[in-house]
Amino acid sequence: MAKNIMIVDDSASLRQVVSITLKGAGYDVIEACDGRDALGKLDGRKLHLIISDVNMPNMDGISFVKAAKGLPAYKFTPIIMLTTEAGENRKLEGQSAGAKAWVVKPFQPAQMLTAVSKLVLP
Repeated sequence: MAKNIMIVDDSASLRQVVSITLKGAGYDVIEACDGRDALGKLDGRKLHLIISDVNMPNMDGISFVKAAKGLPAYKFTPIIMLTTEAGENRKLEGQSAGAKAWVVKPFQPAQMLTAVSKLVLP
């Protein structure tokens, strides 16, 4: 059975690139355009991984990670931050919110899949 991965990013083109990369590797993908949209899609179905941008309208990635980690069904879901932010402070903020990895854009699809395969839930 395919594993579900949620992509949260306000850029439709970036969601598409990540989606194609993940689907090509055999994953099922759920897309959300910001943190609020993503929270609305956390409906109890199993997610094996979440990939989230940091800077988004309505609800940013760090706030989304904190909110998702507060939901019992997603408490242990690994989250990768995919962002243009490379600053140490933001990384620490993401880490303390519950993010497991930090991938800086622009990214290489192979680099993304390596991070995904290391973190995706069994």
